Amino acid sequence: MGIFDFLKPDRQQRDEGSAQRPPSSAADAASATRAAADRMAAAAPPKPAPAAPSPTSAAHKAVPVAPRPPTAPPRPAAPPRGSGAPHTPSPASAAHKAVPAAPTAPGPAAARRTYAVRAGDTLALIARRELGNEARWRELYAMNRGVIGAHPDLVRPGMLLTLPH
Repeated sequence: MGIFDFLKPDRQQRDEGSAQRPPSSAADAASATRAAADRMAAAAPPKPAPAAPSPTSAAHKAVPVAPRPPTAPPRPAAPPRGSGAPHTPSPASAAHKAVPAAPTAPGPAAARRTYAVRAGDTLALIARRELGNEARWRELYAMNRGVIGAHPDLVRPGMLLTLPH
């Protein structure tokens, strides 16, 4: 075998390959494979006994389970008619997800802070002075977009802005 054997035509390589190897029978190949498998099995450590499947393993899903008889789903108790009482949603019903929670009355600590814009003020300046961080001007603008309008750089004196907490 030389370095440049890959340049030779395929037929010539096949002819050289068959001349170098003696012809073998299928029985010899099968017995050699069996002998190799036996050597590998003898060298491998013994396998531990399989553990019982746990509920979190996938093994229990492969075993068929006897079908259960169909049962009717439990029906919720019907509310009394004509009582005028509103329906109280239960954790099992979806009604509590569709209705927003009633707002709670704000306590004295939840009082909104406001700021009256003065001449020369910008949102960044107000954010630095009142919120301690100039970068929070976007948050200030988002809370007061209805008051300020579409252009955050047009803040007029006398505007009353709500400050975030």
